[in-house]
This record gives sequence, structure tokens and C-alpha cells, in this order.
Amino acid sequence: QVQVVESGGGLVQAGGSLRLSCAASGNIFTINNMAWYRQAPGKQRELVASITNGEATDYADSVKGRFTISREHAKNTVYLQMNSLKPEDTAVYYCNADAKSSITDWRRNYWGQGTQVTVSS
Repeated sequence: QVQVVESGGGLVQAGGSLRLSCAASGNIFTINNMAWYRQAPGKQRELVASITNGEATDYADSVKGRFTISREHAKNTVYLQMNSLKPEDTAVYYCNADAKSSITDWRRNYWGQGTQVTVSS
């Protein structure tokens, strides 16, 4: 199986920055897309940013120009650099890895436990 662990959340003032990290470990044959989602209280989980194996990226309109997703293939790690944070960015941020644990395994979505990001006004 594949384990996914996020880190880097915390409390920051509006206008500040945070960098989230997400490391996948365990039985990994290949990782395809990796992505960050977030869920605010009372709202549905939404896609924040994604990155393919070929480094193509996609962002939610609400974070374009402020957030940057990147990955280190050798470390099975994805990052989310968040700048110019706003109170509406407050949420639990989840990492997702689209991976196979063996050559015969199906592609599966693996989720982390989430990391809290709180932006004060």
C-alpha cells in the first residue's frame, strides 16, 4: 500500500505565506498525478492544484497567481507554495496521489490525513 503524509500547515496572517509538503511512501510502483485539495467547514472538498508526471499543472481560479505546485519525483513528494494568503484560504488541505503499488495493481487514489491552514485577518 501507499501512505501519504502532509506537513507544513499552521496559522498565518493575511498576506503571509506557507509551504505545504506531501510525501508518499510504502510500496510504490509508480505515481501519476499528485494534487492538493482543501475543505473548509461546511463546504465540499475542492481541488486546489494538480501536477502530472510530466509536470503539467492546473490551478483553481481562486488560487491562480498566488499558489504554486511542484514535485520532486525522486522523493515522491509534492509541494504547495502559498503566497498572499487570504482568510478564505482557511481550510484543511489534503494531498492526493494517483499511484500503483505494483505493476499488476490498479491505479488508486491515496489520501493523506490533512493539514490545517488558518489565515487570520
